[in-house]
Amino acid sequence: MNTKNKNARMALAAGTLALICCGGAWAQAEMQARVGVDQEAATAVAPANKQEAAAAKHVNDAVTVVQKMLAEPRMKELLQQAKGIFIVPTYGRAALAVGAEGGAGVLLIKKADGAWSDPAFYNIGGLSAGAQVGVEAGAIALVLNNEKAVNKFMQKNIFALSAAAGLTIVNWSKVAQGSVGDGDVVAWSGAKGLYGNLVSVGVNDIRYNQKLTDAYYHQTVPVADAVAGKFTSPQSDALKQALAAAPATPPR
Repeated sequence: MNTKNKNARMALAAGTLALICCGGAWAQAEMQARVGVDQEAATAVAPANKQEAAAAKHVNDAVTVVQKMLAEPRMKELLQQAKGIFIVPTYGRAALAVGAEGGAGVLLIKKADGAWSDPAFYNIGGLSAGAQVGVEAGAIALVLNNEKAVNKFMQKNIFALSAAAGLTIVNWSKVAQGSVGDGDVVAWSGAKGLYGNLVSVGVNDIRYNQKLTDAYYHQTVPVADAVAGKFTSPQSDALKQALAAAPATPPR
């Protein structure tokens, strides 16, 4: 083999090797790009999944709260006559200070046929009264006795359930004892100490949680439609069944 042919064959081999290497590098780069796209897609989906999981947890936790409530004397009677209920399964200790973040809650209203709606989600801030010694955090529920109380939740802006907002807030312990009337809202708490008394003063900074509600129903849900119970989810069945243990009574 002459030198010229030898050099030509060496050049051809080198070119082939380079092509293989480049092809491998290109394939690796393409694979990395695809992985990157998949990771971005997963990241984009993850927040919605987390929101939906959080919403479902609030609903499931609310079932336990309703079961505890129904163990109270006269509670079934109160829920039979109620127009709605706002349940906050976990109200943090930090919220016992005025203006602090309280937690997330679910609102269910009683429809014209007496059935309970699926939930709408709300965040709440602090109580109208400040923290006091001996007060514990825990679950709270606000039983809405009339349309005036229910209509407060139709607002897009931050609102309050309090005397300052034109509502009569009554502590459940007094209702159970028969010492006062039901009022517009009856405040119940599963915590010990003075917590229930604080709740009865009123809850501030309530606002519709658009993200949780949308994630729960997999679509955009306007606040008016959420309160009207126009959307449904099978994840709500257990909570509605728990409330149905106190069947509706004819309007008073």
